[in-house]
Amino acid sequence: MARQQGPLAGLKVVEMAGIGPCPLAGQLLADLGADVVIVDRHAAKADPTDINRRGKRSVALNLKSDDGLEAAKAIIAGADILIEGFRPGVMERLGLGPEDFATTNAGLIYGRMTGWGQTGPRAQTAGHDINYLAITGILHAIGTKERSMPPLNMVADYGAGTMFLLLGVLAALFERGRSSKGQVIDAAMSDAAPLLAGLVQGFVAQGQWSEERQSNLLDGGAPFYRCYTCADGKEVAIGPLEPQFFAELCAKAEIEGDASTQYDRSKWDSMHARYEALFATKTRAQWTAIFEDSDACLAPVLAWSEAPDEPHNVARNTFFTRDGVTQTSPAPRFNRTPADPRPAAPRAVGEDGETVLSETGYSSDQIAAMRANHALL
Repeated sequence: MARQQGPLAGLKVVEMAGIGPCPLAGQLLADLGADVVIVDRHAAKADPTDINRRGKRSVALNLKSDDGLEAAKAIIAGADILIEGFRPGVMERLGLGPEDFATTNAGLIYGRMTGWGQTGPRAQTAGHDINYLAITGILHAIGTKERSMPPLNMVADYGAGTMFLLLGVLAALFERGRSSKGQVIDAAMSDAAPLLAGLVQGFVAQGQWSEERQSNLLDGGAPFYRCYTCADGKEVAIGPLEPQFFAELCAKAEIEGDASTQYDRSKWDSMHARYEALFATKTRAQWTAIFEDSDACLAPVLAWSEAPDEPHNVARNTFFTRDGVTQTSPAPRFNRTPADPRPAAPRAVGEDGETVLSETGYSSDQIAAMRANHALL
């Protein structure tokens, strides 16, 4: 695989193979040009639909063998950043913990991604996005009046977990430029997720947020910030929070009398009922056409299969298809150091093993010996 272009070109990252926010963090670093090497499990199988592997190189090592473990240590010793998503203590038991690189790579930025963090009473227990949201107050605020609803796995897992892991390792990398020293980042989804809720925490402090779901401004309680079903069974999303945008919605949808009472909560229930009846009178396409080029904050609710063909997405090249897999293009965009617009994933687990080990200093005879004793896939 050719080396990538982008603002992070030259940055060397080692990713310990796993699932969840750590692989996405590695993908985003690779998208922006970092040389990301996945240390895959020796028995791992390739998955051509795994978008999070794109732009990376793969070396498959048997970490239970002495040669495989030493190779992993050598690869990590030459890295700027290591990211791993195991439970606390797993890397130490492998002999790959932070202290194992104190002398061989004192500048290593060691990013640790977990659900509960490296310490605390839940640190050694299993969990998923829904659980991390449950203890932070966020899950309770999302859903219908009757019950909480998991927001896919995009809030604690990919939203908070991935982004705060990236913030941590890149902040530590910046600090290393002054100190020449690496450090360990303890990135926990249960720590990061509530940071996304600062706006709501402010509303709570002001007495402007009820713990009853679907009774608030941003949780479907407001008639002007929710989705409505159209005549064809499809939906539109409206969100004109600002009075001038709401006034435009009212004008274009021919809603009379509501523009001046937008934030009168006593009227919200009746507005809901009227808007449900109104939006059911036209198809999604008809409403989209009426509000084209408008500031009324109305957009069609598209299915996964529809999103790549939406005109704005097409104009921005937001999606692309490679090897039969439709996926999102790298973001954000850089004017001087643009990323590879169509990054590819390794076609096979371990396909870059010889190249990575050769760059690490292994001879062809050493690599052949590792293959022979099954230390290298």
